[in-house]
Amino acid sequence: MAKLWGGRFTKKTNPSVEEFTKSIQFDKELAEYDCIGSLLHIDILKSAKILTSKEHGKLKIGLEEILGSIKRGSFEIDDSFEDIHSYIQYLMEKKVGKIAFKLHTCRSRNDQIVFDTKAYCLDKIKVTLALIKNFIGELDKIANNNEKQWMPGYTHLQHAMPIRISDYFYAYIEMLNRDKKRLKSAYNNIDLSLGAGALAGTSIHFSKYNISDVKPTSNSIDTVSDRDFVIEILSALAIIGMHLSRLAEDLILWSTKEFDFIDIDEAFCTGSSLMPHKKNPDVLELIRGNAGRLYGNLVNVLVVMKGLTLSYNRDMQLDKEPLFSSFEILQKELKLLSELLPKVKFKKENIARQLEDECLYATDMADYLVQKGIAFKEAHTIIGKLIRYKFSSKKDIVNMTDKELKSLHPLLTQKKMREIINPEASIKSKKSVKRLKRV
Repeated sequence: MAKLWGGRFTKKTNPSVEEFTKSIQFDKELAEYDCIGSLLHIDILKSAKILTSKEHGKLKIGLEEILGSIKRGSFEIDDSFEDIHSYIQYLMEKKVGKIAFKLHTCRSRNDQIVFDTKAYCLDKIKVTLALIKNFIGELDKIANNNEKQWMPGYTHLQHAMPIRISDYFYAYIEMLNRDKKRLKSAYNNIDLSLGAGALAGTSIHFSKYNISDVKPTSNSIDTVSDRDFVIEILSALAIIGMHLSRLAEDLILWSTKEFDFIDIDEAFCTGSSLMPHKKNPDVLELIRGNAGRLYGNLVNVLVVMKGLTLSYNRDMQLDKEPLFSSFEILQKELKLLSELLPKVKFKKENIARQLEDECLYATDMADYLVQKGIAFKEAHTIIGKLIRYKFSSKKDIVNMTDKELKSLHPLLTQKKMREIINPEASIKSKKSVKRLKRV
């Protein structure tokens, strides 16, 4: 197995050490970006007159052949190599011979891996943003299709007030729009740079590193030891995962017999190996469960980084698996939800029955008294007594006589209570929210 180091050593590396320290089993994900970085690097070496035009040409052909095989999907990995950098170096030696020995001039795997990881993150953020945009579009369709449908709103998982079904889904659009901003911020914070070397820079003048979308490093120590961008991305992805988990939890509850608000398409459910009747929302349960994995990935890298001295330490190779895992989880979830949500059917009759709960309109009753000049604290107490009387008498408020109602307050009448106990009237009475286009 070819190595990018070894001249100082007289003993072969213990096989257990090789197996324990190698990273190619996961950093092979960065093969494309390693080739892109190498293509930029040889341009810099040519500009610095370290490579001749002929040498540069041969190296470029070799790297482009490898990059082409990666993009075509025909690239094969040999997992016996230490890392992706060593393997691509080996392939280059096979393709172009000893000229490949010049490829690593003024370069360290320390700055290579930072470049590769940053380039990977830039691509994956773009893909994730596109998936979020698509998912927001599906949420917006559901919201628009249910603009005039009401449902009970909840606090503490108890009936609170009537709300628009559309506003429920608009709430998630608001969350996801914030998620987009966080990811875009993480994207804008990533500076692709070359020239850090192992930690102290290289002998090539910094002006040569102004190339394509890359710029010279402003602090080589920080460049090779920085994983803030990974942590920032993992944080943003964990928050998205939390939002999707909350949505999944609501949909799971709504699909139970106890709520029975929605029907989830069978294509997105599973059955039981024992109970023939079961239709389980496993997809949503796994989305809920994956939030824990996303949190774990973030904490994993935070803990790895918390005690590291400057600059590079081998611990830092352990950031890759959490990073790759979080992107993979989130992208799969966004794709699945974008397919699942459009096929959710609302059971409007069942939802309407829940809106008959008179307690949902208690605040509207108190507001009515406030509009008549009664202090809110007093109004709150009056309606609280009305609700208590409703339960003790086992009578619906709309069926109480004027005498019963006026015994609590003269302004309470059967006619007024029947006007107030109405989901559409309740929702229309709320005027503080400026309804904006969310997409």
